[in-house]
Amino acid sequence: MSSQSSGRPSPPITISTLDMARLESLLDAPGVNQQPAALALVDELNRAEVLPPEQMPNNIVTMRSRVECMDTLTGESHILTLVYPNEADADQGKISVLAPVGCALLGLTIGQTIDWNAPGGRKLRLRVDAIRYQPEAAGDLLL
Repeated sequence: MSSQSSGRPSPPITISTLDMARLESLLDAPGVNQQPAALALVDELNRAEVLPPEQMPNNIVTMRSRVECMDTLTGESHILTLVYPNEADADQGKISVLAPVGCALLGLTIGQTIDWNAPGGRKLRLRVDAIRYQPEAAGDLLL
């Protein structure tokens, strides 16, 4: 997912045990597990380093993190929140983990870049510039 347009290897990712458990539950839901986006997410989870929430560094994009990123190809800045599919709202910048960009953002650290093709084939390259909110860092583990 993270390297589909450039041929570069996918960057290493880290996720929390809490996110892993919630995402595995999501992926077990009927009608979800065979979707292409779900299969891509499984690939991401399979290569992730998994840490307890209290050990999660505050520079990593976790579920419900609000991140500041820039499309380095266009110079456009974006504020995105990584959410579960039922919480997605593109108008509010809430991006589903099952959307290609959401799946690719999960587990990235500040400074890492992801490449992907937007709907219609437009190439995008997003760099994570800041994490404005991370539940683990804020102690919000029940969200």
